[in-house]
Amino acid sequence: MAAQNSAGIQTLLDAEREAQKIVQKAREYRTKRVKDARSEAQKEIEDYRKQKDEEFKAFEKEHTSGNKAAEEQAEKDGDKQLEEIKQIGKKTGPKVVEDLVRAVMNVRPEVPNRVEQPVA
Repeated sequence: MAAQNSAGIQTLLDAEREAQKIVQKAREYRTKRVKDARSEAQKEIEDYRKQKDEEFKAFEKEHTSGNKAAEEQAEKDGDKQLEEIKQIGKKTGPKVVEDLVRAVMNVRPEVPNRVEQPVA
């Protein structure tokens, strides 16, 4: 009977070892699948990021070209207005200088009307 018990215990121990091997393989397989899933997800994230970067660059290029045209037009308008101001300055510059010199040289002092000070 002791031999049967010993053989039964040994069979149980063998079965437990076999079960531990199966569990260990299942853990290794699960760990490998998790790693594969992570790397696959990371690859998908990188692909998505590249796609969105390309879309953004295309959008940026499309919309900055309109801004460049507006900037060039504004620059032309600014240059035109600056040239008009310079022309006006050339026409009226000597008269303005003459008026300033006359105003500085021909001073006419006037006594201001005295305003009553409030009594404190």
